[in-house]
Amino acid sequence: MPSAFDQSTYQVRLEWGVDGLARLAPADIVVVVDVLRFSSTVADAVAAGSEVPLDGAAQWSRNGAAVAAAVKDATVLLGGLRNAGAVARAVVALQNRRQARTSVAIIAAGEVDGMGAARFAVEDHLGAGAVIAALTDLGIDHTSPDAAVAAEGFRALRRALRHMVSASGSAREIAEGVPATARMVEAGVEPTSSAAAAEVDAVDAVPILRDGVFVAFD
Repeated sequence: MPSAFDQSTYQVRLEWGVDGLARLAPADIVVVVDVLRFSSTVADAVAAGSEVPLDGAAQWSRNGAAVAAAVKDATVLLGGLRNAGAVARAVVALQNRRQARTSVAIIAAGEVDGMGAARFAVEDHLGAGAVIAALTDLGIDHTSPDAAVAAEGFRALRRALRHMVSASGSAREIAEGVPATARMVEAGVEPTSSAAAAEVDAVDAVPILRDGVFVAFD
C-alpha cells in the first residue's frame, strides 16, 4: 500500500539520505544533492572532461556517494547550487526523450556522523531548493510540499547563500581539515571550495551515473 510519506502523487519530491530515498515512491530520475565535497566537486570534474568512478568517490564521500549507490532502476544525476539550472535542463531533456511524464526525486544527502546517523545540512537544503526552483521555472512544477518549501527557502535566501554555506557546520568541519579532504587529495580529486560551492549556476555540467562512473550528461 502507498505510504502517506512517499510523495507519489507529486512529480517532484524531496527527501533526505538513504533512508529518505527508501521512503519515497520509485522515481524515474534521482538527483543527489551533496553540495560540499561530492556534488560540486564531481560537477567541476566532469566539466573539465574527467570521469569519476562511484566506487572511488565513496572513499571520500560517506553520504552523497552512499545515496547514489542505493538508487535502483532510475537515472542518477548530481546537483547542487553550482549546477542547478543545468540539472533542471537535463531533467527536461530526459523527459522529452522518454516522451512521458517523468518523476523526479531530489535527495539531499545531509551529514552523516561517525555512528552512521544522518542530520539536516543547510547547504544541501539550499542546493535541493535551487534545483527544484529551476525545475519550476522550466514548467516542472507539480512539487510536493517538502519540495516547495525547499524551493521557496532558496529563493528567499539567494542573496545570503555565500554566508549561509560558509557558516554551516559542514563548511566549518571542512575548514578544520577533516580526513575526507585528505583522502580526496590522495585520490587525485581537486575539492571544490565552500565558497565556490555556494555559487549558483557557475557550471553547465551535470554528472550522470553510467555503468558505475559519473560522466557529463549530453
